[in-house]
Amino acid sequence: MAALSVSAANAAPTLYGKAFLAADYENADFDAAGNNMYDEDTVQINSHASRIGLKGSEAMTANTDVIYRLEYGTSIDGDNATFSNRDTYLGVVNKQFGEFRVGKNQSSLARIDNVVVNQGYWDNLGQTENESEVVNALNMADSARINSSVIWTAPKYEGLPLQLSAMYSSDDANGNDNAGFGVAMLFDQGTGYTAGIAYDKDQNIDGEIIRGTATVDLGKYMAAPVTLGALYQVGDYDGQDKDEKGLVVSAQMGLNNFARPAAVYAQYNKTDNLNGFNNVDSDQIVVGGKYFFKDNIIAHAYAGVNNADNVGYTYNTGNQDPITNEDIFATSNGDAQVVVVGTGLEYLF
Repeated sequence: MAALSVSAANAAPTLYGKAFLAADYENADFDAAGNNMYDEDTVQINSHASRIGLKGSEAMTANTDVIYRLEYGTSIDGDNATFSNRDTYLGVVNKQFGEFRVGKNQSSLARIDNVVVNQGYWDNLGQTENESEVVNALNMADSARINSSVIWTAPKYEGLPLQLSAMYSSDDANGNDNAGFGVAMLFDQGTGYTAGIAYDKDQNIDGEIIRGTATVDLGKYMAAPVTLGALYQVGDYDGQDKDEKGLVVSAQMGLNNFARPAAVYAQYNKTDNLNGFNNVDSDQIVVGGKYFFKDNIIAHAYAGVNNADNVGYTYNTGNQDPITNEDIFATSNGDAQVVVVGTGLEYLF
């Protein structure tokens, strides 16, 4: 029998959000042909994935609810004074047919990503860039929010510990005249380990991505409050000769010798052939910790380094086109390094 929950009638929306501010020491440099072409060394106040939103549901029938979410990201440090769409959708949920969300949705790839543990500056899987965006694609392609999309979540059936999702996005979302689609399946029977597999085409990249994940909670089997995770991904970019191959390995350990819950974590990322370019590689290591003053008030500290080889850097040559008087830019390949040490406070409401 289907076990997907449908809520009682509730017309009043819920206001929620997240405010996360951090002080980040950032050192980024780029070297090409033996020359240091870029060097940034600064302490910045950064807003990390801060947001505000409204969500809710209302009964249509005994078995079907309307659901909605209007979520917008903002930089509460003031660097970006505008709001940007995050998950914004209108949908329905039904006991027999599952849940449908229509609007701007996180892609189905994210449905199996329970491996990434990084927080703050490093809270991402792909596209880590320094503040001035002078270095491109230092990590593998990641899941993004897809415009003009529909995502379906299958109802959960008793005795079948699978979460199945499927997604469609119209061709006006990716600019290549191809409609996108994706599927994801996560196995989790609540016994301490999970396994997931996902595929998408023409959604997060112009091309195909296949991703696999696995996690294990050692605390379910021994006296060790440690969760381990691994993610492997292959991206096949249209028009490129090489597949982008990415690996993430993570570990998080709960600490029991504090008055409140706390944890430490470590995560390693390795990517070969970034964006499908041969021999453009990166690796990243991050360690960090978090302390819960309350369930919704969390202190963070983290440190990490990302190294990338043969990546592209676009710079202003200092010359101007004699006809248009526009600045002339050039591109050079070289090696980039980004080092960040930060601490911050997160508030959830």
